[in-house]
Amino acid sequence: MELYVHYPFCVKKCRYCDFLSGPAGEETRQAYLSALEREIRGWGNALKEQKNPEGGEPVMVTSVYFGGGTPSLMSAGEADHLMFLLAENFTISPEAEITMECNPGTADAGKLKAFHDMGFNRISLGVQSFDDGELALLGRIHTARQAAEAVSLARDAGFMNVNLDLMSALPGQDLRHWMKNLKTAVSLEPDHLSCYSLILEEGTEFAGMQEAGTLPAFPDEELDRRMYHETGAFLSSRGYPRYEISNYAGPVYECRHNTGYWQGEEYLGLGLGASSYLSLPAGEGGGLRRVRFRNPDSIKEYVARDFRNVSESALREGHVQTPDDEMEEFMFLGLRMIRGIDTEEFRRKFGQPIGEIYGDVIRRHVADGLLCREGTRMFLSERGLDLANTVMADFMLT
Repeated sequence: MELYVHYPFCVKKCRYCDFLSGPAGEETRQAYLSALEREIRGWGNALKEQKNPEGGEPVMVTSVYFGGGTPSLMSAGEADHLMFLLAENFTISPEAEITMECNPGTADAGKLKAFHDMGFNRISLGVQSFDDGELALLGRIHTARQAAEAVSLARDAGFMNVNLDLMSALPGQDLRHWMKNLKTAVSLEPDHLSCYSLILEEGTEFAGMQEAGTLPAFPDEELDRRMYHETGAFLSSRGYPRYEISNYAGPVYECRHNTGYWQGEEYLGLGLGASSYLSLPAGEGGGLRRVRFRNPDSIKEYVARDFRNVSESALREGHVQTPDDEMEEFMFLGLRMIRGIDTEEFRRKFGQPIGEIYGDVIRRHVADGLLCREGTRMFLSERGLDLANTVMADFMLT
C-alpha cells in the first residue's frame, strides 16, 4: 500500500493552478493539521482491526508522498510530527520511498536538512521554468536562480534522489526557450524529470486572462507535439529515458509512488480532496472489496469530519469496483507506462485472455500503428503516445 498526504496551503495561488490549494491563515492551517492527525489515527486503527481478526500481517506501506499545495511550507516540527504519526499508525517499509514536494521559493538549508533527517529520501522541486519572465507570467514565487540553488541545497542536505518538475507549451513559449529550460535542468544533474504540457483549466487566473485578451497565445498543437518529441529525444540522449508519458529517469530513479498508481497498487489518500483505492471489508457479505473514495474538497467540511469510522464511511460514500472497472484501469493506467502492460498478467488477474475482452480494439489500434505488441507486452507506439487519450478511451467497457 502507498500513502499520499495532502498539504493544501501555499504562499500564493499560481495563475495556472486548479489544484485544491491556496494561502490560508495560521488558525486554518493548525485546524487542518489537527484534522489530518485524526484521519491518520482513524485509518491506522481501521486497518489494524481489518488485519488482526484474520491473523494476517499488517499492511506494509511501500511509499509515502507529501504533495500540495506546498508541503515544504510546514515547519520542521509540523512535518516531523506527521512523520511520527505515520510511523505510529502504519507499518512503513525500511526501504520505502518518501517524497516531499518543495517550491524552490521555500527551500531553506536548515529545513531541508531536517526533512532529510526525519526520513524523507526523495525531494520533488516544482521548478516549472528556468526563465524569469516565464516564472513571473506563471505567478511562481521563485526565480530561476533560486531554483538552481534549491537543487544544490537539497544535495547538501543529503538528498540522493531529486526530481525537477517542468512545464512546456507555456503562453508565448517557443521551442528554443523550452529546450533552453531543459538544458539548464539537465546541467543541474537531477535524478528524475517530470515534464508536462500546460493545460488551461477553467476557473484559473489564466482562464480569466485569456478571456480578457491579456494572456499571450499558447503554442499550437503542432508545436506542443514537437516540444514533446524533442524532449524525449534530448533527455534520452542525456541518460533520462522516458518511462511514462511525461516522466524521465533511469530505472533506479523511476518514481516508485507514481508507478504504483499506474500499476494498480492500493493507496490511501490523507487530507483535503485526497483519493484512495483500498480493499475494505464488505460488511455482512464478508470478504474484501476494492473501493475508490475521496475526501471532501471543502476545508470546513474536512476539518469538521468524524474520522472514527473511516472504513464504514468509505464503503458508504465510495465506489465499489466491478470487474469491468478493474479491467479498464489495468489498461488505461498501464498503458501510461512506456513498457506498457503484460497480457499474461491480464489473464492471471482476470481469468480470461485479453483478446476475449479487447480483441477488436487491440486489432484496430495495432493496424493503425498506435499500439505495438512484443511477446506478452503491449504498449503505445510513438504516434500512439500523441493520441494516448483517444486510445485509452477505447478501453472503457462502460
